[in-house]
Amino acid sequence: MNKEEIMTVKYEVDGNEIKLSPAIVKNYITGGVDLTDSEYKFFVELCKVRKLNPFLKEAYAIKFADNQPAQIVVGKDAILKRAVKHSQFNGKKHGIIVLNENGEIIERVGTLKLPKETLVGGWAKVYRKDWEFPTEVTVSFDEVAQKKKDGTLNSNWTSKGATMVEKVAVVRALRETFVEDLGGMIDENEAWENKHLQEKSPKVEIIEQADVFNSKTTSLDDL
Repeated sequence: MNKEEIMTVKYEVDGNEIKLSPAIVKNYITGGVDLTDSEYKFFVELCKVRKLNPFLKEAYAIKFADNQPAQIVVGKDAILKRAVKHSQFNGKKHGIIVLNENGEIIERVGTLKLPKETLVGGWAKVYRKDWEFPTEVTVSFDEVAQKKKDGTLNSNWTSKGATMVEKVAVVRALRETFVEDLGGMIDENEAWENKHLQEKSPKVEIIEQADVFNSKTTSLDDL
């Protein structure tokens, strides 16, 4: 038995058999980018344990340079669907935090930001049937916004900052509430927090998912 066969992993998701090997991951998941043995092992074990289908972009490995570790991230739709299906899920609320022209901090449901307001963060509350109090999360826009190498915001965070920061808050709240099912599942926006990307791989795309049932492909040139 050769190394490829030894490292091949098979598991089932929704009645479908998923087969992952170093060659399959390289050719169909990372777009030709090689992972180290340890990166590959972490990726396939996360997929296996959490029952993720990387061929549906529920999880993917992104590597920008040979001397940088791969980012193993999970699509937002996978996180949201996993939480909604949990037997104790009891709803969620979320929105943005703005500073108005009078210097007042306002937590608003949804992502409406008026022209004279400054977007400062996002918030989310997630409820469990077996918990008395909800999980409450707030995030600062400046801390989580994705930036390019020159320090400016990438295109999504420039044009849709309210939507993006709200998503980060929602994912964190869901993961903290259902850690038994969502532990270790880091989404795209969190993977680049406080990271300085020195080199980009032209073969990789990031899947920026607008909501649980709708996805959009974003070029890495926007980073």
